Amino acid sequence: MTVLVASDLDRTLIYSSAALGLTVPDPVAPRLLCVEIHEGKPLSYMTETAAALLAELSAAPAAVFVPTTTRTRKQYQRIRFPGPPAPYAICANGGQLLVDGVPDRDWKRLVAARLAAECAPLEEVRDHLLAVADPAWLRKSRVAEDLFAYLVVERALVPPEWIKALTEWAEARGWTVSLQGRKIYAVPRPLTKSAAMREVARRTGATATLAAGDSLLDADLLLAADEAWRPGHGELADAGWGAPGVTALSEAGVLAGEEIVRRFAAAVARLGA
Repeated sequence: MTVLVASDLDRTLIYSSAALGLTVPDPVAPRLLCVEIHEGKPLSYMTETAAALLAELSAAPAAVFVPTTTRTRKQYQRIRFPGPPAPYAICANGGQLLVDGVPDRDWKRLVAARLAAECAPLEEVRDHLLAVADPAWLRKSRVAEDLFAYLVVERALVPPEWIKALTEWAEARGWTVSLQGRKIYAVPRPLTKSAAMREVARRTGATATLAAGDSLLDADLLLAADEAWRPGHGELADAGWGAPGVTALSEAGVLAGEEIVRRFAAAVARLGA
């Protein structure tokens, strides 16, 4: 039996220095492994225990580990996980399906057709974001893979009513809005991690799917999996979000990432036997 393991990355499996959330005294803090370097500087970490468990999981005959992220392909490829390279990866919130590191053209065409049929154009959404954003708190604006847009902001200065108004505007045009850390994402509603996960499950013949994630953009992924976990931090935890088949962990920060890999490994051993 084949078990597909689809996991979000940032603040689920890997953590920046600011997101580590370590509350234990320094002498007993877990040892960390850097898994991402950017511009010559360490950027993201796992605990050494989590890294070892992930390497074992990735090499297990019964498991197919699928990194699943809102990151662009270029941002994803900065990460160096322990263990064998993942044969599949889901980037751009499901807009890019990588097979042995190469974008799958058939999947890209399918996604493009759905977006054209069901959503307002990216240009309209991007222009609206820039028109209504306040320069007092806007720091950067970006377009990812020509699929969705996001703003980098000073979060404490963004009025909640602005987020609400943007969400309502976007929903009427087939888009969703998510606030993650200092980023405000506007993503087409059909652009989902769950759709890409189902495609990988079809291609690999997976008989069970496992998933983990921390943000509202991960909710569809967790709902689509047979078993799923969310950490004790993030948008989903802050909203008190839950669903049948989704376990809310008490651990937060990088120790939540370690617990998630431990839960994945236990489930693969049970389901893949």
